[in-house]
Amino acid sequence: MTPTAAGNPPAGRAARIGLIINDGKSLALDTAAAIEARLQAAGLETVRASSASGVVGFANPDQHLRSRGHTACVPAAFDGGLDLAIVLGGDGTVLSAARMTAPIGVPILTINTGHLGFLAEAYLRDLDRVLAQVIARRWTVEERSMLVVSVMRGEQRRWEVLCLNEMALHREPLTSMCHFEIAIGRHAPVDIAADGVILSTPTGSTAYALSAGGPVITPDCPVLQLTPIAPHSLASRALVFSDAEPVTVFPATPERLMMVVDGSAGCYVWPEDRVLVRRSEQPVRFVRLADHEFFQVLRNKLGWGLPHVAKPGNDGADPGSAASSSAS
Repeated sequence: MTPTAAGNPPAGRAARIGLIINDGKSLALDTAAAIEARLQAAGLETVRASSASGVVGFANPDQHLRSRGHTACVPAAFDGGLDLAIVLGGDGTVLSAARMTAPIGVPILTINTGHLGFLAEAYLRDLDRVLAQVIARRWTVEERSMLVVSVMRGEQRRWEVLCLNEMALHREPLTSMCHFEIAIGRHAPVDIAADGVILSTPTGSTAYALSAGGPVITPDCPVLQLTPIAPHSLASRALVFSDAEPVTVFPATPERLMMVVDGSAGCYVWPEDRVLVRRSEQPVRFVRLADHEFFQVLRNKLGWGLPHVAKPGNDGADPGSAASSSAS
């Protein structure tokens, strides 16, 4: 979606900045202390929350009722009055932070203290510049779509969570093929025979769906992607379609299945259940400190579009001599 400019706090109120911290990592804790000191010295109020608030985890196999719904991850200390929340951690922390902030519309500024940092906007080496921009309110906001994933039994909601990347549904063990009946909105249901299926957002197209052979989708496309895992047919390939309609997945198999959402939450799905997936009305809002060039992120993080360069031989010869000889 098109980035929007940051606004100013109402007159008479100091800016309020949230801090979402992976408090299991000492580096994130130390960085949070330094950020708090800098922001408070500039007259900004800070509110801390642990990223554990957004960690749903895996439900008990037999009793996985989650009646609170997908807004239950918002921390008690957070509200829509926050100007932004700074997230300290890796990509897993960002996924948790999305569940904590999207329902109340608070944008998140992601600072990587983990490994790959595919969803990171900035790194610790840039911390002074980042905080200067936050204090000066020089940023824009980019919205990314999220999904509401619900496990339904009849009209009863048994489990529900917000999803930024993907929902994966498969049998245990994963190497066992089963059938899925999938209905996309008003369209006729289709049957897919595979080890599992992945339903992902454009943001999630570079995660599990990419590993399963799905295409990369730019974040501004209002679509979803359905990707079979090890399909038992040459005709079953990834499908990209509008996100305007809900998707229902019926497990057409007598055994229970395992559903995993964003790699860190999930529950069992029984034959009498169905999985309902729909676009959330509340997107996650990412703070951008500069123009966000998605293709450059693909290049830097995943090596997409790098030129193919022939490697020199091991015999010590000039790598260009053979080509020169053949051309002469």
